Amino acid sequence: MAKARTVFVCRECGARFPRWQGRCSQCQEWNTLEETREADDSGPTLHRAIQRPAALAVDAGSGLVTLDRIERRPLQRQATGIEEFDRVLGGGIVPGAVVLLGGDPGIGKSTLLLQALARLESAGAGPVLYVTGEESAEQVALRAERLGLAGLPLPLLPEIQLERVLAAAQGLAPRVMVIDSIQTMYTEALTSAPGSVAQVRECAAQLTRYAKGSGTAVLLVGHVTKEGSLAGPRVLEHIVDTVLYFEGDAHSSFRLVRAVKNRFGAANELGVFAMTDRGLKAVSNPSAIFLSEHRADVPGSAILVTLEGTRPLLVEIQALVDGSASPTPRRLTVGLEPNRLAMLLAVLHRHAGVSCFDQDVFVNAVGGVRITEPASDLAMALAIVSSLKNRALPLRLAVFGEVGLAGEIRPAPRGQERLREAAKLGFTQAIVPRANVPRQPIPGLEVIGVDRVEAALERLRH
Repeated sequence: MAKARTVFVCRECGARFPRWQGRCSQCQEWNTLEETREADDSGPTLHRAIQRPAALAVDAGSGLVTLDRIERRPLQRQATGIEEFDRVLGGGIVPGAVVLLGGDPGIGKSTLLLQALARLESAGAGPVLYVTGEESAEQVALRAERLGLAGLPLPLLPEIQLERVLAAAQGLAPRVMVIDSIQTMYTEALTSAPGSVAQVRECAAQLTRYAKGSGTAVLLVGHVTKEGSLAGPRVLEHIVDTVLYFEGDAHSSFRLVRAVKNRFGAANELGVFAMTDRGLKAVSNPSAIFLSEHRADVPGSAILVTLEGTRPLLVEIQALVDGSASPTPRRLTVGLEPNRLAMLLAVLHRHAGVSCFDQDVFVNAVGGVRITEPASDLAMALAIVSSLKNRALPLRLAVFGEVGLAGEIRPAPRGQERLREAAKLGFTQAIVPRANVPRQPIPGLEVIGVDRVEAALERLRH
């Protein structure tokens, strides 16, 4: 029997070290080494395998194929019946795809996937399989009863040993299989405990090979660390085809599913759900939850038309500028990039004469959404100046545009779709980069093009 030994594996790059060290010498990341125990395979058998003669190797050209000879077939997708989930996936589940869904505990990962499998089962889309490693069959049945799904003949397998899971899957041949969660799975090929770097990497690799060989779509539930990133080795995200993140505030009923990687669709696509006592419900008009219903014009508020994947969304950006009692004024953002806030304050001072050096500045994106695109610059700048001057922007005004360090307003991608979304929701004015002004007027929407940040600030109501 092989002797177990302790090694330290980097969760970022997978490098292995005989002892712990603060910094990984391969990827140069700090505090990423995790202890794991595995069999010592450094014996003669492994040495003989490494020294195998080249004549015994497989023909290197046996798997070569030229690109022009590959048969191109249309991509077949299986809709889950949950519109927002299908949108994030790129239109549905692709056969043989491996999807990794991560999120905080209790945010709704298992609920969403159980609902998706139930929809597929009730639609007669072929056999499905739900593998639960964290809950017993009775616990899953209780959750299904709360969701109104107890009457469905949904195949359920409470198991954590990978070999048994694959044997059951080969016998059932499901079209879609859920693994809840990948951190609970273990393979007998390794002696380390479930959840270790080696076990997670090996189990994910074997499940991926099974998915590609059988055509079964595999949906993996993944844990997240306290920093919000997926637990386990970083190679886990490289192995799978799609990586989804479940986001949301614990004090809010709304949940966001964001695609950060998708080989079969657009990345950064966003799906919006509402958590109810009957499970997750898709939100058909997500812009409504990101907009506050103000009955009058309010200083410090600007409506941004942002783009999440292929979907334009209207989000309210709120700013509060107040005198600072500290020699070091505070700069705080919620849902927006803090570095861009510091840059915008410098641009406003240099090119528009707006000084906030003795003011605390707080900027918030309403609804808990996280915005990273530079097109939010103009909305942030207008909201800050509106709060500082105590002058409200028009109630039905929407804005977008990137602010450069020279004070110029740069165009944003897919401006026409942003403007049509604003007009559809009843907005009558829009301040946009001059390059985004449409050639054909949009009915009911006055589009104002600006090329400098000082020109945009002149639109504040006096």
